[in-house]
Amino acid sequence: MRTVMVVEDEPLMRELIADYMKDEGFRVVEAKNGAEALDKFAQTPADAVVLDVMMPYLDGFGVCQFLRKTSDAVIVIVTAKSEETDKLYGYELGADDYVTKPFSPKVLVAKVKALLKRVGNHGEADTVIVYRVEGLEIREQSYELLVDGQRADLTPKEFELLLYLYRNRNFVQTREALLNGVWGYEYDGDTRNVDAIIKRLRQKMGPYAGLIHTVRGNGYVLRVRS
Repeated sequence: MRTVMVVEDEPLMRELIADYMKDEGFRVVEAKNGAEALDKFAQTPADAVVLDVMMPYLDGFGVCQFLRKTSDAVIVIVTAKSEETDKLYGYELGADDYVTKPFSPKVLVAKVKALLKRVGNHGEADTVIVYRVEGLEIREQSYELLVDGQRADLTPKEFELLLYLYRNRNFVQTREALLNGVWGYEYDGDTRNVDAIIKRLRQKMGPYAGLIHTVRGNGYVLRVRS
């Protein structure tokens, strides 16, 4: 059974999200602030974390930053902070998705399930598909990127973005195309959120960051020599 941690300081909202998650078969761990969330996560690591931002003791951004350094759990930020700068900051810290209040609990559950499904088959496939680009190895089933043989810690969205660029290598992809291809029709965010994830992805690609080219006024392309 997959575990979802719900971190929210408002009791009614926390209970609402938790109930919807339980109805979908998830084991739920609840935390009312950031400090409690980190304590409970250390005791019971969760597969996914649904995270409010404005909380006492330690806010959601701080929790996201800490978890992303120590865990590959799916992180979905759910908050009333709807400014573009807040969304970009959340993605820069490693969030996999960003949902603004008010929201549909059913859609939130669907997002969490979709993210977990994409990373849920690690190591289970009999056939391992590996794409090699210079010193990079992109391992599709396990959502792994190896840089000169060393594993890079990519979030699910970072990996999916890289994989999408590879599948469409040498063809320029607009930001809108990347949003549709990676986030799907449900995503309602700003196209500049793509820029934040591209920035993180390049940092993790090390000496091969230059393989992703920015096409000014258009989008991005992964240049691969044939």
